[in-house]
Order: sequence, then structure tokens, then C-alpha cells
Amino acid sequence: MPENYQQYQEKSSHWFQELQQKICHKIENYESLFIKKGLKAKEKPKKFTAKTWKRTDPLLPPGTAAGGGEMRILKGHLFEKAGVNFSAVYGLFSEDFRRQIPGAEKDGKFWASGISVVIHPYSPFIPTVHMNTRMIVTSNKTWFGGGADITPMTADFTINQPEIHRFHQVLEGICNRHNEDYYVRFKKACDDYFFIKHRSEARGAGGIFYDYLNTGNPEQDFAFTKDVGVGFLEVYSEIIEKLMDLEWEEQHRQEQLIRRGRYVEFNLLYDRGTIFGLKTDGNVEAILMSLPPLVSWP
Repeated sequence: MPENYQQYQEKSSHWFQELQQKICHKIENYESLFIKKGLKAKEKPKKFTAKTWKRTDPLLPPGTAAGGGEMRILKGHLFEKAGVNFSAVYGLFSEDFRRQIPGAEKDGKFWASGISVVIHPYSPFIPTVHMNTRMIVTSNKTWFGGGADITPMTADFTINQPEIHRFHQVLEGICNRHNEDYYVRFKKACDDYFFIKHRSEARGAGGIFYDYLNTGNPEQDFAFTKDVGVGFLEVYSEIIEKLMDLEWEEQHRQEQLIRRGRYVEFNLLYDRGTIFGLKTDGNVEAILMSLPPLVSWP
């Protein structure tokens, strides 16, 4: 790994933990606001429950530290399930998997840290969102990756369409501050990636997705990665505030549950993060945090 990238392992890991705290605090505030406004007046606002975990690596000697993380889950009244996970893991890739990871082909060594966020609101009118950012280090390669995307859960785009536009507008602004080519590239990468091949349809309404980002300027790449996390939180907060009071009907709930089924199909069959976590003996409960609590198939 280039020497000028070494300090960013600690920096990025600390930032991902800080961002986890910021997001959880914001989500809990909206959960409390929802109760105070009388929409669930007899209920108590829910809080995140946290569970720390340590990773073991079957390719390392028994008892060797291999990192871990903290999984936070909220199951509330405004948010049916919100998951905000932090991890920092290291060790060896298996022989078959190391060939798929840049820079790991020779010895399989890796270090990875990141944050993963998936929020499934109870209201069908508030879109589901996903955001993750990460830093990965192998023996010969170092890079940042991540992105954010949004998934409307009903066919009523007269309600959701302005929010989708705003989501993309914020992401485009973030990209343009760092590189005018980023948004076009990363939006296309997102559209290509979050595509359910067996159904020939997009998982949602897109966003941005980037991987293997190493411009040779680690401060610049790290700053972009931080901006993605902050911008995601800001724009999704706007969307929550605008849509949280809307009343919905059972037909909207059924549309939401079917769309969630598509979400499950993608995450279990195609998602790289899911595959990476399982291939590196990560915490299974944390890896599958992204799955919604209730789904339906027609």
C-alpha cells in the first residue's frame, strides 16, 4: 500500500463510526417527533439497539484478532426497520475469493472498514434508502467505494417524484464539487449495478455508486467519501420531514411489500457487499441487516 494512504485507515474508520452516530441520532429524533406530533400518541419512541461483534478468521491462527464492528437496529413507529452498521475487519481472503479482489491475488491479505445504512420506513410514501461508504486495503491496492440510492415503494410518483429529483440533485452537487465527471459516471454505475437481471428491471430510482476510487490523492478521495455520507443524511432528512405526515391506505402498503420483495431478491442474489461479508466470515446478522422485516410476493 502506498505510504501516503496508511494514515487514512485510522481516519476513515473513525469517520465511519462518527457518521454512524450522526445518522442514528437523526433517525431517533424523527422517531420522537413522529410520536410527539400525536400520530402515535400512546406509544413511546423507539431507540436503536446496539450489538458489538468480533470477527474470527478461519485462515488465521486461533485467537488471532480479525476486527469486528457494531450493528445498530431500530424497529419503530415511523421506521419499520433502520439498520446502521459499522465494521473494521482484516485478515486473509480465501484462495478462490482473493482472485476476485484487486491487489489480493498474491497473499490474500486485506483490511476493510465502512458504514452500511438501510432504512425501511413504515409509511409506503417515504422511500427506502441505502447508503454505504468504505475503504479497502489489500497488499497492492487501496481504494474508497460506496454510494447512495433511493427506492420508492409505491406507484404514486405524483408524491415521490419531487423527492427523487431532490435526492439526485444533492448527489450531483456533491459529485460536481469534486469532479465534474463523477455524477455521470457514478449514476450510470448505480443504474447498471442495482439492476435485477432475472426481472429485467431496476431495483429503485438510482443514485450514485463508485468503487475502486483511487485518484492518487487520498485526501481528495476521503473528502468525497465523507461528503457522500453527509449529503445523504441531509437530503434524506428533507424527504422524511416532507412525507412523514402523509396518510396512506392499505393498497399503498401492499405495493410497498411487493417492492420490498424485489429488494430482497437483489440483495441476496447480486449485492457485492452481501457476498463480500459472507466470503470474509463476517457477522451474518449484520450482513443481512438490509433485509426488510416484512415482504410480499404477488
